[in-house]
Amino acid sequence: MLIEVKVPQLSESVSEATLVSWHKKEGDAVSRDENLIDIETDKVVLETPAPADGVLVKIIKVDGDTVTSGELIAQIDTEAKAASGAAKPAEPVQAVTPPPAAAPAAAAAAGTASPAARKILDEKGIAAGDVAGSGRGGRVTKEDAVAAQPKAAAAPAVIAAVGDRAEERVPMTRLRARIAERLLQSKNENAILTTFNEVNMAPVMALRKQYGEKFEKAHGVRLGFMGFFVKAAVAALKKFPILNASVDGNDIVYHGYIDIGIAVGSPRGLVVPILRNAESMSVAEIELKIAEFGQKAKDGKLSMEELSGGTFSISNGGVFGSMMSTPIINPPQSAILGIHATKDRPVVENGQIVIRPINYLAMSYDHRIIDGREAVLGLVTMKEALEDPARLILDV
Repeated sequence: MLIEVKVPQLSESVSEATLVSWHKKEGDAVSRDENLIDIETDKVVLETPAPADGVLVKIIKVDGDTVTSGELIAQIDTEAKAASGAAKPAEPVQAVTPPPAAAPAAAAAAGTASPAARKILDEKGIAAGDVAGSGRGGRVTKEDAVAAQPKAAAAPAVIAAVGDRAEERVPMTRLRARIAERLLQSKNENAILTTFNEVNMAPVMALRKQYGEKFEKAHGVRLGFMGFFVKAAVAALKKFPILNASVDGNDIVYHGYIDIGIAVGSPRGLVVPILRNAESMSVAEIELKIAEFGQKAKDGKLSMEELSGGTFSISNGGVFGSMMSTPIINPPQSAILGIHATKDRPVVENGQIVIRPINYLAMSYDHRIIDGREAVLGLVTMKEALEDPARLILDV
């Protein structure tokens, strides 16, 4: 019986996707729910599980092809035998005269991996089928995964230049192309200005030092800085709702909720998962969710739902050592907060020069709907909340 393998349903905002890498080839045995191929959209990489046990008898769309929702990409025969003589994992079979091909069980198990091994391979970006397994029937063990090295990528086109110099030309990934498109859209459609301020982070650092250990024991997550930055942003957005608004044609849309996008680096590029209803989240809930986003971004497991929407964004260049930047707005939002590395710097307090841990904040905003007054006062609200965290508890 032939079973069709189709592209998973994409979100309404995603019209097409690209086939990245088949983990099986024609004639291979497959198991139900085993990932057959990775499909890249402009937001996430989707896994496509096998709908049934059987043999992958035909691959219709190959790596690099552009596909749409529900498009047929392969066929599985649930009654066929794999090229080596087995349709799915089975116990080893003793043969009187061993054939030159792998034994049925080995062929079925080859390309499969233990959960621990698969986690390691996923982190390395290696398909289980590309690793010679030393386990029973060719199964990839944890030790195999640790020792495995990624295959060299296909050589991009090399264009000879002057003398002995050369250039490499490679196509953008779908995500990178989408990032480029959105950045140009933001630059061309928004009247972007940026306002700056400096924040004395000593009070927040003192709180983390005093309660960090108890916080981690109570909530199972480290007390970082992002929880404070998000809470400070929420305080400003509640006080100045225009910072949380967006432009739709000739209308200004005021959102009755605060969904904050947190820019996260991933192996595929920058992604911005969303903290839904951040106004109702505790610091612990924020830290837990951001930690979850970070791990999912690393593993390529963020869903389209987690990457869709948002009314305001926060970009933390400080984790890479940035001192100052002008963040670019993420359309259709109208403002974004950039935070940077906290460094000891000389500042003046009460006429005296003292050393304080200072962080420079930058907020870019769409001047079409946000005036300088609201932008500056909004950033001042964030500054005051961070320099006196009690304000976040008392909501003042």
